[in-house]
Amino acid sequence: MIAVSARPAKRNWITISFASTLYLCPVLDLLLAEVPRQWQAELRLGLQEALVNAAKHGNQLDPGKTVLVRFSILKNQLWWIISDQGIGFKPPHCCCSDEPTPPASSRTNLPHTDHECGRGLYILHQVFDRVEWNYRGTELTLCKDLA
Repeated sequence: MIAVSARPAKRNWITISFASTLYLCPVLDLLLAEVPRQWQAELRLGLQEALVNAAKHGNQLDPGKTVLVRFSILKNQLWWIISDQGIGFKPPHCCCSDEPTPPASSRTNLPHTDHECGRGLYILHQVFDRVEWNYRGTELTLCKDLA
């Protein structure tokens, strides 16, 4: 089930919540409904990665846990705030480096470092102009500048 609410305020934020699932097409359609057509494919990829991370890695696909997404258009910026009910994680400082990632075979026994970045995190940093987590790693703020 998907729940949608719109709160009239200075900032018109739309809120969508859904049980942890990887069936994200209807959620993505709702989140992209107000987005200009030329940005939709790129943003769909980025939002899909963020929602999969929240449902799968954050909530462990527990259908009793929900993913909450708030969305707003402010001037020439699109904003999404994605929250999960997981235990959180320590996000890397930056995944936007052009340095090649070592092959998986050479990384298997290495401890986590701040320089590691998965495919999904790399995509987020390529698609969005702003990618920030809260201190617990359970809430992700994404922004795309349209100007």
